Order: sequence, then C-alpha cells, then structure tokens
Amino acid sequence: MGQRYLIALGSNQRHVRLGSPEQVLVAALLDLNRKGLKLMASAKTIRSAPLGPSRRRYANSVALVKSKLDPPELLARLKHIEAKFGRRRGGQRWTARVLDLDIVLWSGGVWSSPGLTVPHREFRGRSFVLAPALTIAGTWRDPITALSLRHLQARLTRPLPAPR
Repeated sequence: MGQRYLIALGSNQRHVRLGSPEQVLVAALLDLNRKGLKLMASAKTIRSAPLGPSRRRYANSVALVKSKLDPPELLARLKHIEAKFGRRRGGQRWTARVLDLDIVLWSGGVWSSPGLTVPHREFRGRSFVLAPALTIAGTWRDPITALSLRHLQARLTRPLPAPR
C-alpha cells in the first residue's frame, strides 16, 4: 500500500534548460511521479520572500506523494532529484538554489535519525509551506502537536492583539 508524504518544493534560481523557478517546480513534480513514487496531489505555486542571505524570491509548492519507501530512502531519492536539477551540496546555508525538496510530514508519524527528522523541524513557522499545504492536506495533523495544518496556519497568521 505505501505511506503518504507531504513534500515541500522550493526554487529561486532559473534552470538553464527548464527556465523560471515556477517551471522548475513543474518539472520536479513530474519527477515526484516516477520510480516508486505516486503523485497524489500538488498545490498551486506561490511566491515568498527568501530566508537568510538570498535576495531572490522563491517559488514554493507542496506535493502529496505515496510510496513504499521509508523516510531515509525517500530522502535519498529527493536528494538525487535535486542533484539532477543542478543542486550542489555544501557552501552557505539558505542561498539561491534551483531546487529544494523537503519531507514535511509522513503518514507513519514521527521519524528521527541522523540527517533526517520528520515532521520537518521548521514547518510549523513557515507560511510558504502551510498555505499551499492547506489546499491539498488541510486536515492532516502534526503528530507532535496534534494540530491540523489548518490550525497551524491559523496560529501563524492570526493578528496580534491591539495594544491597550
């Protein structure tokens, strides 16, 4: 049967052959539907401000995939796809990149091993992950907080109380 995974996709650098970051994400989605991965749904691409030193805005999306791979095997597959798109490891963190793929959640709950933690440690504070995820998996619950993605996004975006 397989496990379900929520994968975050991001790009803020043109690809020589594929073109804009939005076009990179379209091509990456095709790769997420090959060789033991079944693309079940994908969200519309949104634009977001970069984290860290990069100045280029990101194209972001999320995908729901099904696979018999366990989390470390899927991570290896995602890193292979990133490398195929020209991503190079090492160097400064949060710089411009052609493609970034992260495991956000998986239907098995929590996974922790050297080099991989699921759920993704930072996803609860990232609207560029939560907002698109609402459109394809809004009721999925974070196994640590037991809050749905819809609730996590509402907490993140709720207005601050007015000062008295």
